[in-house]
Amino acid sequence: MGTLTKGRYLVLRGLLLLIYCTASVISKGGATGDAQPDAVPSVQGTLPHFIQEPEDAYIVKSNPIKLRCRAVPALQIFFKCNGEWVHQNEHFSHEYKDLNTGLKVREVMINVSRQQVEDFHGPEDYWCLCVAWSHLGTSKSRKATVRIAYLRKNFEQDPQGKEVPINGMIVLHCRPPEGVPAAEVEWLKNEELVNSLTDDNIDTRADHNLIINEARLSDSGNYTCLASNVVAKRRSATATVIVFVNGGWSLWTEWSACNAPCGRGVQKRSRTCTNPAPLNGGAFCEGMSVQKITCNAPCPIDGGWNEWSQWTVCSSQCERQRTRECNSPIPRHRGKMCEGNSEATENCTDGLCTQNRKLLHDVKPQSMESSNDVALYSGLGAGIITVAILVVAVMLYRKNHSEYGVDVIDSSALTGGFQSFNFKNTRQGVAERAEFHAKAPAETFPRDLSRDYCSTMDRRKKGLLTLNGPFSSCKEPLRTTGVFGHHGGRLVVPNTGVSLLVPHGSVAENMSWEMYMVINQGEASVQTLDSCEILLGPEVTYGPPGLDLFCPVAMTIAHCAEVDAENWNIQLKRRTQDSKWEEVMSVEEESTSCYCLMDSTSCHLLLDQPGSYALVGEPLTQAAIKRLKLAVFGTMEVGSMSYTLRVYCVDDTPHAFQGVVAAEKTRGGQLLEEPKMLPFRANTFSLQVSIQDVPQFLWSIKPFTTCQEFSFPQVWCSNQQPLYCAFSLERYSPVTAQLSCKISVRQVKGHEQILQVYTAVAETEKESVPFFMQTDCTITSQTGPKAFKIPLSIRQRICATFDTANAKGKDWQLLAQKLHLDRNLGYFAKQRSPSAVILSLWEARHQDTSDLDSLASALEEIGKIHSKSSPKDQDDCESDSIHIEASSLYGTGRLTSQNTEDCTSEYTG
Repeated sequence: MGTLTKGRYLVLRGLLLLIYCTASVISKGGATGDAQPDAVPSVQGTLPHFIQEPEDAYIVKSNPIKLRCRAVPALQIFFKCNGEWVHQNEHFSHEYKDLNTGLKVREVMINVSRQQVEDFHGPEDYWCLCVAWSHLGTSKSRKATVRIAYLRKNFEQDPQGKEVPINGMIVLHCRPPEGVPAAEVEWLKNEELVNSLTDDNIDTRADHNLIINEARLSDSGNYTCLASNVVAKRRSATATVIVFVNGGWSLWTEWSACNAPCGRGVQKRSRTCTNPAPLNGGAFCEGMSVQKITCNAPCPIDGGWNEWSQWTVCSSQCERQRTRECNSPIPRHRGKMCEGNSEATENCTDGLCTQNRKLLHDVKPQSMESSNDVALYSGLGAGIITVAILVVAVMLYRKNHSEYGVDVIDSSALTGGFQSFNFKNTRQGVAERAEFHAKAPAETFPRDLSRDYCSTMDRRKKGLLTLNGPFSSCKEPLRTTGVFGHHGGRLVVPNTGVSLLVPHGSVAENMSWEMYMVINQGEASVQTLDSCEILLGPEVTYGPPGLDLFCPVAMTIAHCAEVDAENWNIQLKRRTQDSKWEEVMSVEEESTSCYCLMDSTSCHLLLDQPGSYALVGEPLTQAAIKRLKLAVFGTMEVGSMSYTLRVYCVDDTPHAFQGVVAAEKTRGGQLLEEPKMLPFRANTFSLQVSIQDVPQFLWSIKPFTTCQEFSFPQVWCSNQQPLYCAFSLERYSPVTAQLSCKISVRQVKGHEQILQVYTAVAETEKESVPFFMQTDCTITSQTGPKAFKIPLSIRQRICATFDTANAKGKDWQLLAQKLHLDRNLGYFAKQRSPSAVILSLWEARHQDTSDLDSLASALEEIGKIHSKSSPKDQDDCESDSIHIEASSLYGTGRLTSQNTEDCTSEYTG
């Protein structure tokens, strides 16, 4: 930029003063002349006044800025920048007349480039001001600074995502990037501008922060801090705000009616976690959703007649009367009224009463009454004789039954005693809840069941009942062990339906535990005399005590109940240190201490504490069903014409049947028919086993042994111990090499099952008929990835995707719902990784399946739902990742199943 020297400046100033003086003289000389119409208004006596002063400016990129000055009256205007005059050639000036005031206005403009500002190195910013001259002197304008504008890319502080409860305060911090001029901040929610002026709940004025005083559900979303100045706009990282709602219980419903029409029953009341329902990952309600209490419904009481009253005095009609009332007892609770008449009338003169001298009753009816009495006594005599004949026949039958030694074996003789089973008789109403008592058995069973039960007990005490069964109450427990580290694994007791899954990451890194699992083979220790519970599966212990894991293990136990909440009360029990059993949870109730999932044949448990566990069931109604497995085995006695059939009735669990298999191995028995299942109802009726269609001309069977019977308590309270009865047949000729017959097993007033027997009985062919459908499995533990169906990398990706709460609902609760595990969610919510625990439960539930298609289908369905509801790019990426996980699972199970088929199939018949 060119500048004026000091000498030139003084010369110029002198010229201006000369011109000013000349003009003054002229103006004084012409003052007396005529006025000129176009003369400019006089501004004598004033200094230049700035109408427009230069303003601060910012250079954007390489574009120069313009500085302007306007002053009146002004003979000349020059810019001075950084203390030096700007060359006259760089000024752009012009003069015009203000139409409002009639004064001449001078305007001057200069350009300032980016290079000029960058080349200036001074103690302050680049500045410029204007100097205006008039005949009285000079005036200076304000200083205007010129700076190079910029805005850096990175925010000094990005807002962070938050999860806040409803009505809580939300504070999102934002420090914009450094810039000149300083950036202005705005907030976007889901790409829409947040306006604090229209919403009193939102404040955006405090240091660029966004403050929401009371969070609402509508405040959930993706928030972005937007910084801008004259140069550019910058966007911060997106912060996801989730406003969650913790679940709250609704009010309890009214207690339901007692579910038993008569006697002991159950009343229920429930509540739901809907006041409010948990939203956006909010905590599930703690506590039970269903409460049960016992109730006693009054049984119907039929009315009964009291004694007849005394006869009245004989009336003039020759009749007398008497009455009785139906109050002994009075019918109550829908009981029946008394049958018969409440009044009786008879002739009081034996037919000799006369009235008006006429005979009212003849003697003939008296003779008829005599003949009727003779017929009555004859009928009674015939009935007594018939009853006596029946009693003699029954006694002979029982005597022959004992002489031929019917081979009936039951677990009661092995385990030390029965527990009596009580249902109320029909007079008291049909009971819907079973009770076990140690009280007088003679009053316990209807239909004389107590008689058979007591006789069995008495004979056992006296040593009269000879047992030849293969079972012993002192069996060694089944035990399996394995050493597990950080990668986890699986423990399996072969062919029992019992396994233990140790999830990946449950053991700390650089550590290992020697874990074991034991099945009690002896008498069930969980029984108590004051309880009506029965054992539905084996007693299982896992350890060691003091085991410290980061997440629960998954234990699978097979059971024999037809699961129905209306008919069963099923509980999980644990043995305490003093060898007593305490209730852990009821299957139908919710608990945060453990998780129980009942399938049709197995129970899957999530447990945190090692110890002994048992699944017990209490029948609530007579419709409760326990599954029995029926099997028939045969052996030919060496050097004999006899052939023995043994029919087994055992609880339908793999562990219980393996006891039968082991015993028959030692006997050399053959399985003659595929085992079958029989539903056994809790209706107090016995189980009958009979042999039918035996060829009469080829085989003989001892008399009175074709039908044998197990009492109801023997079968119902077997507690995993097998029962069997034997039929001994004898060939008439050694030539007979085939045996064909039927075995009928039926419960009185219940179900029936037929076992068809067709076998070769020749000794040379005996070993050719196998009865094992599975190979003997020796693999009891697996460690590392081969023990799991879900590959570790996919498992970790699923947990990372679903453990993080998402405003659109894509969290572990949705995963549980799609895998049909969406009950007792409060237990999962307490876990460090809910998704990992859900996947462990899925692994335990599907250990016998061959692939992962069900899990892949669930993930694919979740991905489709969110790809439709979330069109944004980021959500598309998340949905794509779910699709990738699902697609990677298809076929994976078929590959890994080759490594896990070693022992998963169990013989269940």
